Amino acid sequence: MIKLAQQQVGVHEGKGGQTKYHKWYVSTPQAKATAKRDGGFSVKEYNGAQWCNMFVSWLGAQTGVKNMGWDAYTVQHASWFKQTDRWGHKAKPGAVVFFDWQDGSKAGIGDIDHVGIVVKDNGDGSITTIEGNTENAVKKKVREKSQVVGYGYPDYAR
Repeated sequence: MIKLAQQQVGVHEGKGGQTKYHKWYVSTPQAKATAKRDGGFSVKEYNGAQWCNMFVSWLGAQTGVKNMGWDAYTVQHASWFKQTDRWGHKAKPGAVVFFDWQDGSKAGIGDIDHVGIVVKDNGDGSITTIEGNTENAVKKKVREKSQVVGYGYPDYAR
């Protein structure tokens, strides 16, 4: 999954903030389920929406990773990891990392603002990530662990 994420670095939003990740998400049965769960709106309303979690979900779907979960809403996705006992506080390559920009590690799941994939624990209090919807693109970033609410752990064993 990290390899595929690295191949996406540099993909930018198009017209109306649209990406291939939006197009994919809107086409899935999951989009109908999440739209119903979140108030019964049309799946078309996902077009041009914040897409960091659609990017992470797309990575999981494209690679067939088990127990990845997928959603358009970061809080719901993190909640799924917690409910399935796949939630923790250790940075591991391939983990789904959830951020809160205001309170970071002191925040709860309901405060999550953003999501990405861990590439590496840098061993100095920071992690290297790949994230969608960062400055309207997929970018490789170095983030402080103090900004992390927690990590979701997909099942990479096959």
